[in-house]
Amino acid sequence: MPMTWNFGDILDALPKALPADAPAFIHGDRTITWGETSRRSNNLARAILARGAKPGDKVAFYMRNRPEYGEALAACFKGRLTHVNVNYRYKPNEVFYIFDDSDAQTVIYGSEFRDTILQLKDRLSKVATFIEIGDDDPPAPFSERYEDLAATGEGAPLGIERSPDDLLFIYTGGTTGMPKGVMWRHEDMREAQLDAVRRLGPAPETLDAHLDFVRAAGPGSRTLPACPMMHGTGLITAIGCMVNGGCVVTLQNASFEADELWSVVARHRVQSIALVGDAFAKPMLKALDEQRGRYDTSSLVSIVSSGVMWSREVKSGLLGHIPQVVLMDSFGASEALGFGSSAMTKDGEVKTATFQIGARCKVFDEEENLVEPGSGMAGIIAIGGPIPLGYYKDPEKTAKTFRTIAGQRYSIPGDWCTVEADGAMTLLGRGSACINTAGEKVYPEEVEEALKTHPDIEDALVVGVPDDKWGQAVTGVVVLASGVTFDEDDVRRHVRASLAGYKTPKHILLTQVPLRASNGKADYKTVTEFARRDLGLA
Repeated sequence: MPMTWNFGDILDALPKALPADAPAFIHGDRTITWGETSRRSNNLARAILARGAKPGDKVAFYMRNRPEYGEALAACFKGRLTHVNVNYRYKPNEVFYIFDDSDAQTVIYGSEFRDTILQLKDRLSKVATFIEIGDDDPPAPFSERYEDLAATGEGAPLGIERSPDDLLFIYTGGTTGMPKGVMWRHEDMREAQLDAVRRLGPAPETLDAHLDFVRAAGPGSRTLPACPMMHGTGLITAIGCMVNGGCVVTLQNASFEADELWSVVARHRVQSIALVGDAFAKPMLKALDEQRGRYDTSSLVSIVSSGVMWSREVKSGLLGHIPQVVLMDSFGASEALGFGSSAMTKDGEVKTATFQIGARCKVFDEEENLVEPGSGMAGIIAIGGPIPLGYYKDPEKTAKTFRTIAGQRYSIPGDWCTVEADGAMTLLGRGSACINTAGEKVYPEEVEEALKTHPDIEDALVVGVPDDKWGQAVTGVVVLASGVTFDEDDVRRHVRASLAGYKTPKHILLTQVPLRASNGKADYKTVTEFARRDLGLA
């Protein structure tokens, strides 16, 4: 029989392969060892099950990055409970939507979000158990204290039989519509992770082989998810680190600060950082530029980005400070892991948004024919193999994204690209954000990258707004670098020098409104609303 995978089984077995005092989580002055993590996550799983949760029930995680996120994730895996991520930047009604849409049976929340929970409590009829993570203050009257549940009990394994069909949810907002819960089987998520390992060499194909790998490596590497764990990039990075017996290092500040990150890297000898493109990498580079030699970055081996464009110029700047590091740009989505990747080192540069296509990846035109490499034709990216089951309680959206072509089931989230003659793909952007201007298709991310290479522009997003002549007018919304004077004609000339004329923005608007969410991803909805208001179209 082929090996089947369950993350709970892997975490149950890890104590056989790790020293009990190996660190599992570090957060400021707190270090939680793997021995403690094993006991505490077993206790927490038992407590949630004892309060009425059944296998498959949903547990909503409403917190910032912290060790409790990883502990509670382990408890869900071990107890056959389904993780549900909640964006802590959401307003109360948006938070309610996630709780309600996911059918959350248990809610684990940070005490800083108590006011929102209090506001929603009477509407949350499906939630049976509230667990509050806090310090010294008593929890809300209807909640139980997280620490009491994690610390109470002998911490023995649950001794239950698990299934490869156990689920993990990743709620993703996408660019349009309400957030959707992407349903990953443990088996499929693990196989998608192993596919990445197999591209580099042999991968452990059984649990025993995996434990041998962990033993040989010793206590695993220290990984710092700079992006929120309540989004796919941070979550999947943390899971990968945990199942390999590594240590997840988290930042303490409520908002991202590059100086804190570099201080933590130096203090805790972090080896890998996960981030989301230039929104994180630019301030990281700026901190290194302004304080040369202050931070010890010699422990770093890799920096991995996923989810958005990561520009060649910023990568090159980071390598000037950290020459030993490999910069990995991973192209995927919550609905699909492994579209493609690129690696940049001090010995070789790569173009922005160019990836080596993944082995399970295909590129189709609008008639579902394969795109010929080197043809210059834009196509939509599809990936087969281990992919999610679909979207929770949304068969219509599932049918659109998870399609069968020539007998093969694919995940097709909507990203478009061209395929070069050598098989590499150049990402154009998400089709739902595509702008149709006078019959020509313009993919925003291509224009955004051209705008961001102008020395006066700190960040940029591109949207389409209604226009009587063009149908949609390409509109750039930009944040200027400090102390510069805006010259719109100069910016247009800069874009036109590298892109076709019809891709040059008809409007370029200045804003102080944040262009991105906390995970670094583009907030096209808010920026479109701003552009329409600014142009008198709202």
